[in-house]
Amino acid sequence: MSVGLLAVVDDILSAAMKASAKAAGVVIDDAAVTPQYVQGLTPARELPVVGKIALGSIANKFLIIIPIAMLLTAFAPWVLPYLLIIGGTYLCFEGAEKMLEWFGFAHGHADEGARDEKRLVLGAVRTDLILSTEIMLISLASLDPNLGIWQTLGVLAVIALVMTSVVYGAVALLVKIDDIGLKMAKNPVRRVRHTGTRIVRSMPHVFRVISVVGTVAMLWVGGHLVVVNLGEVGLHAPAALLHGVDELLASFGGFVVWLGNTVMSAVAGVLIGLVVVCVVLLVGRMLGKRPTFDEAHRVHGDAHAAPESVG
Repeated sequence: MSVGLLAVVDDILSAAMKASAKAAGVVIDDAAVTPQYVQGLTPARELPVVGKIALGSIANKFLIIIPIAMLLTAFAPWVLPYLLIIGGTYLCFEGAEKMLEWFGFAHGHADEGARDEKRLVLGAVRTDLILSTEIMLISLASLDPNLGIWQTLGVLAVIALVMTSVVYGAVALLVKIDDIGLKMAKNPVRRVRHTGTRIVRSMPHVFRVISVVGTVAMLWVGGHLVVVNLGEVGLHAPAALLHGVDELLASFGGFVVWLGNTVMSAVAGVLIGLVVVCVVLLVGRMLGKRPTFDEAHRVHGDAHAAPESVG
């Protein structure tokens, strides 16, 4: 009995490792996007907020994504591409709005909402829902179709726990590394003290790089989701163009193919996102309202204005 159970567990872990490997790119994107949500918070609140976002991510996966994915896979698989198109469009919208801020196109965010942790967490969990959906659906599509329902659920549960631990463990380390640098800067050993000082001084630059990487990740992942899944629902031209670029670059090696695919997806993400931003602003103006966008962007702006507040 125990041998049989161990064999099942081994099969589940092996399948989870193989399936999660194909979603590694999205995991990196998730880890790059999330730190933006804790910039500008006081040091004492950074880890609690990361913990709340991680719990929200677990809830996304176990209460929403896995049950719905299993049901839709069994009874309405044709719905999944449409859901991914909607999610990808939302990521493109977030990425394009942030990109516009780089060029000075702000939208008059209210300062009083900048440190509203509840709204921060909700914004982060919304973004996580989309990225986690892609992670879980990629993993689900990579599984052996002959696996039973309980084995499939077991594999997805392992993937959900591992991916969440990896992403939010990395985020927690990243947002607290400057505190580690501060402690090192007080060390009596000169070399350690200088290393700690360099870490502290480098963190504003690190977070700026993370901001750029996170925004590009939104545009890349969002654009890729929309383009690929439009092909799944019958609009083949964008996906065919992407595939054509892959074939054109195939002779230059796998990295160049990946880079070309990423650039094309990001360009598509920018175009889609800009269209959505324009539509949102136009509708808002017609309704006499001034739309506000993602909470993380406001916090990120505060972080640049007062980088010393980043713990």
